[in-house]
Amino acid sequence: MKLKKGDNVLVISGKNKGKRGTIEQVFPSKGKLTVIGVNIAKHHLKPSRKNPQGGIIDQLTPFDASNVIIICPRCSQPSRIGFKMPDKAGNKKIRICKKCHESLD
Repeated sequence: MKLKKGDNVLVISGKNKGKRGTIEQVFPSKGKLTVIGVNIAKHHLKPSRKNPQGGIIDQLTPFDASNVIIICPRCSQPSRIGFKMPDKAGNKKIRICKKCHESLD
């Protein structure tokens, strides 16, 4: 998965289209992620010993990673992610912005 925790993203499809936020959690095996302030669901709690009142809480729900696009911190534009190898001896890939060709890491 090309996206990481802490990346600023823009939601490009779904009921939250147009919202921006920061990735809080990534689930690479499922291809899903959670974004702070986006895709919030109501969760109803029964009264219990831990929570005697019960009630309704807001909960972040994961959604598909294909519904977001990263926002480049340098050019502040939504952009796709590319990779480049800085040197041939090392085997570390660097994520780059496809528009301004600057590093995203």
